[in-house]
Amino acid sequence: MTCKYCGDRGIILKDDVAVPCSCVKQASLENMIRNSNLPENFINCSLENFNFKYYTKDIKDPETGLSYFDLAKYAHKAADDFIKRFLADPKTDGLLFTGNVGSGKTYLACGIANELLRRGVLVLFVEVSDLLDRIRSTYDHSRSPDDVSEYKLLETARQVPLLILDDLGAHNYTEWNKNKIYTIINYRLNQRLPVIVTTNIKLEDIMEYLGERTTSRLLEMCRLSKLMVDIDIRALRRREKDSKY
Repeated sequence: MTCKYCGDRGIILKDDVAVPCSCVKQASLENMIRNSNLPENFINCSLENFNFKYYTKDIKDPETGLSYFDLAKYAHKAADDFIKRFLADPKTDGLLFTGNVGSGKTYLACGIANELLRRGVLVLFVEVSDLLDRIRSTYDHSRSPDDVSEYKLLETARQVPLLILDDLGAHNYTEWNKNKIYTIINYRLNQRLPVIVTTNIKLEDIMEYLGERTTSRLLEMCRLSKLMVDIDIRALRRREKDSKY
């Protein structure tokens, strides 16, 4: 039976603050992880297990002058600091992780999510293109009336205490796409609800893809961190696995 208070979104607004609905307050950690939509590969990741060996000290980022290793140290600290700030004040600033593909951005975001989930915080992880596809699918008139609605998808993303928008990549964002992302970001900014964003778009190019309104709001509500690697970490891990056989 659908919860009459939250519509099975798991959260309700109380004095303009998103809080867990009574239907999930007694939920197990297992259920919270499942409802968070965290990818299976990242369910067990943690900041403690973040491996700095993939970040060289020999190459420097020309924009910051810092080595890839130092960038990773600062990004890891930013993730750890966010957890502390969020637990002290759930309306703290979010994080925007930028960097090339396979540099560990999603790992850090999910490490934050896992730590907060263990502390009973509701978290929602969404891959941006997947969220947009799911919203678009609600326009299919052949769908069952019981299928999730656009309203429910958007309201959950807007109201959840911590939203992770993963892979805000260099896609061909239509005006429709931009508007959907904007409605989520703008609501969360106005309600002071943090968001963690990972993107492989360079900071100076984000406006080109998302537009001025959304970019301005992201920069207002998020602290910036950068990760860089000379070789995709996924490729390196594949080599490590293959070398064991």
